[in-house]
Formats: sequence, structure tokens, C-alpha cells
Amino acid sequence: MADNDNDLLDYEEDEEQAPIGGDLSNNQTNNNGTVNDTKKAGYVSIHSSGFRDFLLKPELLRAIVDCGFEHPSEVQHECIPQAILGMDILCQAKSGMGKTAVFVLATLQQLDPVDGQISVLVMCHTRELAFQISKEYERFSKYMPSIRVAVFFGGLTITNDEKVLRMNPPHIVVGTPGRILALIRNKKLNLKNIKHFILDECDKMLEQLDMRRDVQEIFKATPHEKQVMMFSATLSKEIRPVCKKFMQDPMEVYVDETKLTLHGLQQYYVKLKDSEKNRKLFQILDDLEFNQVVIFVKSVQRCVALANLLVEQNFPAIAIHRAMTQEERLSRYQQFKDFQKRILVATNLFGRGMDIERVNIVFNYDMPEDSDTYLHRVARAGRFGTKGLAITFVSDESDAKVLNSVQDRFDVSIPEMPADIDVSTYFEDK
Repeated sequence: MADNDNDLLDYEEDEEQAPIGGDLSNNQTNNNGTVNDTKKAGYVSIHSSGFRDFLLKPELLRAIVDCGFEHPSEVQHECIPQAILGMDILCQAKSGMGKTAVFVLATLQQLDPVDGQISVLVMCHTRELAFQISKEYERFSKYMPSIRVAVFFGGLTITNDEKVLRMNPPHIVVGTPGRILALIRNKKLNLKNIKHFILDECDKMLEQLDMRRDVQEIFKATPHEKQVMMFSATLSKEIRPVCKKFMQDPMEVYVDETKLTLHGLQQYYVKLKDSEKNRKLFQILDDLEFNQVVIFVKSVQRCVALANLLVEQNFPAIAIHRAMTQEERLSRYQQFKDFQKRILVATNLFGRGMDIERVNIVFNYDMPEDSDTYLHRVARAGRFGTKGLAITFVSDESDAKVLNSVQDRFDVSIPEMPADIDVSTYFEDK
């Protein structure tokens, strides 16, 4: 890879996505190598304990209260006590259960900021996810004014990143591997003081050999002694040994593959012709109550066309797709997150890791290409153990095949959508 900005790889431009899921039942391998098969109930009210039990800094606890969190999710309960002690962690837990907060809180708890030194490096595979993680750091460090966070990714000029590193050096860096590596090769980013090295959606980065090479080169630029944490919604048996090569005796939290369906999420399919999709979509949107909706389509062209149609029908819709500039994508993502728009039409680009708390309905307007992508998409609804609804349009044999593979793989029954859906099954507080 060349050092200049124009040659940076744009990893997430591939519309294909990899796996999702995870239930909170987990197989946990402890330090002596034995496996504890702990099967536990869904998230709600499992633990009466609160974040105070982790003995976090008062500044962090204040920020947690401001964010409205009361009790840790199970993955947080499992991982945070070990993470704040500096232990290496390899964690697979289902989407929407607060994995990001594990490493954000654990690193902020341990961080003793030194001017001019970068202590924390977090990498993920897409720009949007990097942007979102940096916002989580800002949210949880709001009462820690001396801590500076910077986010670096391709699509924006590299000179701005170099200026930030020179004029206002951060303590925490979040970014995508391509841009991080370019800054290292340009001798602008110094990682010799890194104490915490984190990969979010690690399988996505380590499965792609070009990105894995970049991650390895970046890893070699950091000190030997450091904490390494990796997180994902799915970790195949093939990728786990690759992850562990970066680690020393990690605590491992895994989830049984058949437990990957999302607690609280109602799933239905609608059989129809491709030409009938628009009319059916408008009818369902008119009939159902929703906070926010994400509609997934298979191409940029369909994304633009459908968003325009929705706006013409007076639906408050907005589109996000890979043909947009980075600034435009982030601006639209923020508009949707801020509730300025209530319907988002997106390609798979938006399908992984994006966390919008108010989304309670997801449509597969076009069937995803496989069961992994299906779970990534539908997990946008029902985040953090809340209720949600996923509706999938099935218009031909290949669509039916994918839906059958979802049901077989995750041991879930997805029925045909009934004429009436009880609003209390997919809408909180109804």
C-alpha cells in the first residue's frame, strides 16, 4: 500500500457483510483452559448489581448515569471486571448488548493521560463504526476533560489527521487500518506508548488477508507489553486461533451458534413479486407504529430510487450508500441518529455495528445474500435487549433458500406476516 492518501484502501466499499448475532448464553473458557458452559436468561434484570460494583472512577460513573444506563448487560458483567485489570479479552456476544462499552469503559478506567503520548488504539473495519466508537469515547469521558480522542479514517484528507497529531495529540486514537498504517508509515503516528490495543468486529478485519496484513504491521509498531482486546458478534472456529496469536492467555467469551437469534425481536416474511414491493412497503409503514425504520436494499441504484419514492409519498426518509462522499454519509448518519429523519434506506454498508437506539423496525426489502448478513441487518432493531420487528420480502426461489438457511442455522421459525401485529410485541412501553 502506498503512503499517500489517494492509494488508501477503502475496505468497507465491498457491500458484502460478515456474520452477526450472539445470545447471552455463553461458553466461557477460563484461564486454566476449561470450558464453563453457562446458559443464562435474556438480558433484562439478570443482574441486580450496577456499574458501581466495578469500582469505576467517579467521573465514569457520572457519565454512565447521564447516559441512562443502570445495570450492566451480561457481556459487560462478564468482561469489565477482567478488562479493567488489564487482562487480554476475546469476546463474542450478540449485537446490541454493549460490547463497545466494555472496552471504552475499561480503557478510560485504566488511562492515566500523558501529554503527547497515545495510550489507546482502537481499530474497526468501516469509517462509520470508527466515527461511532469515537463518539462513545467522548460520551463516557465527558467528566474527564484532560482526555483527548481523535478518529482517523480514509475518505478525508490525511493532512488534517497529521495536523491533529502535531498540534493537539490525542491519548486515544480510533480508526480504520488503512489510514492508521498510512500515518505510521509517514512517521506522523507514534505507537510506542500504546498500552491498550483493541479490534472491534475483529473477524471482519482478520478474515480479509490484506486487512490482516495491515493490522499485523500496525501491531508490530506497538510495544510487546500491552493489553489486547478483540470483540465481534460472531467468531468462527477458524478465526479464533488467528485472534489469539495477538494475545497472551486471553479470557474467552463465546456464544453457541444456535443461540444467535435476537431476544425480543419478532421476525416475519412476506411473499410477493418484486414489482409489488413498493406498494406493500408503503401499506405496512402506514399500518405499523414505529420510532425509526431501516430498510435494506441490494444496490446503490435501488437505495436512491426507493428513498426518493418514500419522500414523494411524504415519508421522512433519507438514504445512505457507498457512492456518497464520506462527509455526506456521516452527515446523514448523524441526522438519522438525531431523529431528524425516521426512515433510513441503506445498502449493507450500514448493516454492521451501527447503533441507533430508536430503530424498532427493519425491512429486508431485498433479501440479503446469506444468513450472516440477515442477522447483521435485523440486529439493527431490538438493540440492547429491547423489542423490535424484522420483516423480510421473499420474491423468488433464491430468497426462499436464504430464509430457509437462516431458520436452519439459527434454529428459529420465521412465519408469514399476519394481517395484524400486536404493537406491544415490537414496541417498548405499549
